[in-house]
Amino acid sequence: MSSTLIERPAHGATGSSDAVAPRRRTRVFALPEARWAAVATVLFLIALPLQLTGAPAWAWGPLYALAYATGGWEPAWAGLQAVKEKTLDVDLLMIVAALGAAAVGQVMDGALLIVIFATSGALEAIATARTADSVRGLLDLAPAIATRLLDDGTEETVPTEQLTVSDTVLVRPGERIGADGRVLDGASEVDQATITGEPLPVAKESGDEVFAGTLNGTGALRVKVERDASDSVIARIVSMVEEASGTKAPTQLFIEKVEQRYSIGMVVATLAVFAVPLAFGASLTGSLLRAMTFMIVASPCAVVLATMPPLLSAIANAGRHGVLVKSAVVMERLGQVDAAALDKTGTLTEGTPRVTDILSLAGSGLSEEELLALAAAAEHPGEHPLARAIVDAARTRGLTLRAVEDFASAPGIGVTATVDGRPVAVGAPARLLNDAVDASSVRAAAVAAELEDGGRTAVLVEADGIPVGVLGIADRLRPDAAGTVTALTALTGRAPMLITGDNPRAAGRLADEVGITDVRAGLLPQDKVAAIKEVEMAGRRVMVIGDGVNDAPALAAAHTGIAMGRAGSDLALETADAVIVRDELATVPAVVALSRRARSLVVQNLVIASVFISGLVIWDLAATLPLPLGVLGHEGSTIIVGLNGLRLLREAAWTKARADSRR
Repeated sequence: MSSTLIERPAHGATGSSDAVAPRRRTRVFALPEARWAAVATVLFLIALPLQLTGAPAWAWGPLYALAYATGGWEPAWAGLQAVKEKTLDVDLLMIVAALGAAAVGQVMDGALLIVIFATSGALEAIATARTADSVRGLLDLAPAIATRLLDDGTEETVPTEQLTVSDTVLVRPGERIGADGRVLDGASEVDQATITGEPLPVAKESGDEVFAGTLNGTGALRVKVERDASDSVIARIVSMVEEASGTKAPTQLFIEKVEQRYSIGMVVATLAVFAVPLAFGASLTGSLLRAMTFMIVASPCAVVLATMPPLLSAIANAGRHGVLVKSAVVMERLGQVDAAALDKTGTLTEGTPRVTDILSLAGSGLSEEELLALAAAAEHPGEHPLARAIVDAARTRGLTLRAVEDFASAPGIGVTATVDGRPVAVGAPARLLNDAVDASSVRAAAVAAELEDGGRTAVLVEADGIPVGVLGIADRLRPDAAGTVTALTALTGRAPMLITGDNPRAAGRLADEVGITDVRAGLLPQDKVAAIKEVEMAGRRVMVIGDGVNDAPALAAAHTGIAMGRAGSDLALETADAVIVRDELATVPAVVALSRRARSLVVQNLVIASVFISGLVIWDLAATLPLPLGVLGHEGSTIIVGLNGLRLLREAAWTKARADSRR
């Protein structure tokens, strides 16, 4: 065990772009959609109070007109382009509905509709830009330059993209590795959480594989390049995220799919209501008025509002309880999942190593606290994650850390120091014991083996060259992990799958604790994607929950991806469809249950809207429906379905969702 020179952040942030690379972030108002939506919103907010306070129409009318123009021209243009391709775009229909509202005197309603659609388009553009930023920023994990060793032993600094297969590079302590390759010489520990998700640095020596973008510890390594920069694992992660995001089937709300056909039928029917009576001698004014009334009462406004209020209310309620759902489409898709896959480190576990066992050996004469204090004093000058775990454990117990002298660390072995005049060594049991056969060494080896069989990392403590104790260190399981697995099993009808880059023994131990039987361990990012696709090929809609850069391709490829918010990497947070802001796993099954409740309210609203629309249309066609009454009926149905959807804003809705998720 070495003491690394570069402090490693908690897992999930490990190797994340915000920790080691310039943060790429598109400014909101650099996007034209955001600028137009902002202008339309400001104009609307100025005009609305003027109208409500009784100002003359010339004061607020032009402002509304400008709001229509600034917020509506982009969706109108997109809709016209869609018409050229022989499809009827929902945005164009909303523009027509807004203009229709203005034509019958409902100018404010039409302007509000314009602002809502413009804002929705801006938010979608921002989300797309931020995802692209994070994908591009991931490439900054790999260093721009590397030290190449020439045949004559000299060094040259070259851009990493110029490295070719069979080149030899020198990686100094604290540097990021410039290319995928294999260690030729040297020993160190490498933090490769960005690739594998392992919570602790991995010892590397001759013959071991290393990856571009991972962080070297205190030892120097000579590495033989085995892959070109364009084919490195980090480059393939970028490629997989971009491919998965680009090829995921275009998502639509269910109502948008229905609305395409409904709107075409409405347009055709409106023309028929106008033209047929006119052809049989009816007056132009009467035919036009009947057709306009028909268009208003049959317009899809109530149908649209049948969907959006329940989903938006569910999004707002989930947000209050720490789950950020990025769109109404995502909220609808959450309720469709019937399988789940979870990452291990940073998702089911906290992602931070902690001391779990303090075992003094017989004859050492040390209590647990004395053993921990001795180890913490020796490790205190170090920066290794295990060293920090030991020091934190001592401080938590209120122990005093004594001053040390002659501190030294050896990559892959451990640290040595003099504490109160006694030489102390703390490190890997296999390296410190070195096949010793004395009684104390045999006892220490047996204790360490027992800890490691239980999935812990064993750390040996020696004083005066004699083993005196062993510490067990492990990543702590989240308190709500087992309950979340049980709830997801009940909701989806099958136990979740564990997908992790960690070793099979540690993964299996954790899976046993939480009740998972399908364990996929030792996976690289592309292996996680393959595992998800395998389940989806069987007809399942998979929800993936993860936190690291290595989880991003699977998050993008899944039916729905959820990222842990506190420790999640930039790429995972931007790629995911939803974010657990406070890292409370128990909110995942709750938000799935809430989504299903929202879907049931959508169905209720569609029934209400269809009853109103059918009744008003029959009245208009079979008799004479006065235009004001038609507008009143249309607006009334809109208000009813809107208020019905807002029921999900109540605290009781979340409480019921949590209860439903536990059944």
